[in-house]
Amino acid sequence: MIYDTLNHWKQYEHVHPGIAAGLKFLAETDLTTLADGHYELDGDRVFVNVMSYETKAENPTPERHEKYVDIFYLLEGEEEVAVCPIEELGETVLANPDGDIWLQKGEGVHLPLGNGRFIALFPGDGHAPSIGPHGPAPARKCVVKVRL
Repeated sequence: MIYDTLNHWKQYEHVHPGIAAGLKFLAETDLTTLADGHYELDGDRVFVNVMSYETKAENPTPERHEKYVDIFYLLEGEEEVAVCPIEELGETVLANPDGDIWLQKGEGVHLPLGNGRFIALFPGDGHAPSIGPHGPAPARKCVVKVRL
């Protein structure tokens, strides 16, 4: 997991070329001009989903992935992401290998998004996104997906 601000994005260029491309996109694009939707940076290897949604009071089913890194960057509203190692996750509630997502029971440490912060979640990082720190509320974010 990487948790930092976009001010430091260049120090992660060496981690993986797709992560570098995704962070560069977030840092150098006027994200306020993007409509909700799907944007391909490198086909299915690196793409961005811009979404508007309602946060939740809690998220008791963290997710994990095996093929993709998720990079979350909040554009509007408030959100926390609960994170934990996958070893701390409990029973599987939903398994969708074709969609590269497994939902499991579990809890984690809450990290706030916003104020220029991003979080990059790798396979091995359980994460429960879209938690409203003050309850459900409108939010908008970019999710960069990077295939490893």
